[in-house]
Amino acid sequence: MSRNAELFDRACRSIPGGVNSPVRAFRSVGGTPRFVARAQGPYLWDADDKRYIDYVGSWGPAILGHAHPEVVKAVQEAAVHGLSYGAPTEGEIRIAEMLIERLPSLEMVRLVSSGTEATMTAIRLARGATGRNKIVKFEGCYHGHADSLLVKAGSGLLTFGNPTSAGVPPEFVAHTLVLDYNDTAGVQAAFAEHGKDIACVIVEPIAGNMNLVKPAPGFLEALRSECTAHGALLIFDEVMTGFRVGPQGVQGLTGIKPDLTTLAKVIGGGMPIGAFGGRADVMKHIAPLGAVYQAGTLSGNPVAVAAGIKTLELLSAPGFYDKLAAQTRKLTDGLAASARAHGIPFSADSVGGMFGIYFADQVPGGLAAVSASDIERFKVFFHAMLDEGVYFAPSAYEAGFVSSTHDDAVIGATLAAADRVFSKLAK
Repeated sequence: MSRNAELFDRACRSIPGGVNSPVRAFRSVGGTPRFVARAQGPYLWDADDKRYIDYVGSWGPAILGHAHPEVVKAVQEAAVHGLSYGAPTEGEIRIAEMLIERLPSLEMVRLVSSGTEATMTAIRLARGATGRNKIVKFEGCYHGHADSLLVKAGSGLLTFGNPTSAGVPPEFVAHTLVLDYNDTAGVQAAFAEHGKDIACVIVEPIAGNMNLVKPAPGFLEALRSECTAHGALLIFDEVMTGFRVGPQGVQGLTGIKPDLTTLAKVIGGGMPIGAFGGRADVMKHIAPLGAVYQAGTLSGNPVAVAAGIKTLELLSAPGFYDKLAAQTRKLTDGLAASARAHGIPFSADSVGGMFGIYFADQVPGGLAAVSASDIERFKVFFHAMLDEGVYFAPSAYEAGFVSSTHDDAVIGATLAAADRVFSKLAK
């Protein structure tokens, strides 16, 4: 038995499902999860000491590659002074100033400990600031595991949600409207019927949790105009896309200014951190200035803040995002060309350092199209690439990530492995 299998068997006796986050369990692709022993640059090594080219990157934060020496040094220097104080630090001010400087929509920022905490609080803030209860989200967009967000649409164009998790009472999601991503008409219909009661719209401006799905032309513009017209707040969940797709996230690429933004992942450089921020008049509703309560002992943790500051500094290097986007396109263009050469229905897309691969003829525009792709063939591809030493996300519904350490040699090795796999899949 492999060391990975031994560890998984052991983990299943003490941890539910053997993992501390569901997608790690490989349930959607089958097989045994890889237990990571160490990582460096574009690579990780499992418990059997097998090396993989990593395209998960801790689900996005490892934009500089794993264990970047300057980030590690910043963490070490911070740690020797104490791991947590539960009191203000200058570092918290510095990272808040950096975020405000980089994202024009941010006027004030509150640090938290995770993306889930950031989105949960942003919605509470939107409700408190507007005095309204209803929220709008989109099927296929994931905003963390807060109760009101664990919801799926029912039948019809415009529906109130039903819980998709046990332990969430129906009344917790009774005020959540779930629409189809990229359905502008659905958004307009929702506001026509419920506009005076809608506190906010929360959206992944580029989706990464139903694989990579970009907004259709005019979709984000419609969200902005409907929210403005009806006095609702627009929340961009840039937990995944923030500083991943460009130096100002999706709002920088599109020029669309949300009222609130949620962040995590990259801003911690691999350490647990999150943030939400936006208009000062809205943010002043947060305690201690206002009546919307939020608190956290580890918010602004000095070690995580140090990692985030150094990461953001390094991302400011001239041409960083141009190079990252070019390497990501080399990967996606190469994969698509190889698959087509072997007669396999396949498409790929990318933006900045994020990418999506789909066993379908066309890049999907929503959850239904992703679900209609050849999921079974993806599962075979995933395991064959693992055997080749390439680690993609263990789900056909997850985006992938490229780091600045994925150089031409790494991309070339990936494409060579993929070509061998596509050749076998075509038989």
